[in-house]
Amino acid sequence: MNENELSQHIIAAAIETHRTLGGPGLLESVYEEAFAWELEQ
Repeated sequence: MNENELSQHIIAAAIETHRTLGGPGLLESVYEEAFAWELEQ
């Protein structure tokens, strides 16, 4: 996997996390934990 593909996966995981949690309004630690979980999947 090259850098471009890796970046695409990271951005997609961030967007999915944001979409799933319903946008802004939660503590950063909540987003961090959810984003880490999404990356592991």
